[in-house]
Amino acid sequence: MPLYEHVYLARQDLSAQQVEELTTQYKGVIESLGGTVAKVEYWGVKSLTYRINKNRKAHFTLLNLDAPAAAVAEVERQQHINEDVLRALTVKVDELEAGPSAMMRKSDRDRDDRGDRRPGDRDRGDRDRGDRGDRGPRRDRDAPRGPREDRVETAEVEATEE
Repeated sequence: MPLYEHVYLARQDLSAQQVEELTTQYKGVIESLGGTVAKVEYWGVKSLTYRINKNRKAHFTLLNLDAPAAAVAEVERQQHINEDVLRALTVKVDELEAGPSAMMRKSDRDRDDRGDRRPGDRDRGDRDRGDRGDRGPRRDRDAPRGPREDRVETAEVEATEE
């Protein structure tokens, strides 16, 4: 049977449990039509690049399928009817990934990077601001500001001379 990677996006106002129920429903459709679901990954709620049906975020779920084309077509048909599913994409692949998908590897790497930092730390690299002594003197608020005030004075002088 052909192998597929299927990703669907569910509305953000659904709970994680409701998304899991949708996944179970679609998994049942695949299995009833002679296919198998090799792996299910819930990627969580992520921001969308652009709004889809007034939604800015969505629940992302990946299904790795080993199923006939008719089963995949039926799942896609049901997802297009369902109001809770915003988008679905199915891609035929030569082989399925054995380990976690790229999205899951990325989130694991991000968690590891953040674990080393303390809250409030910033990545300053090699630059150290020190006491900022190299900035020079500060301009006093009452000191003249330059050409603009000179123009005003000359305009007043010309008006009084006439």
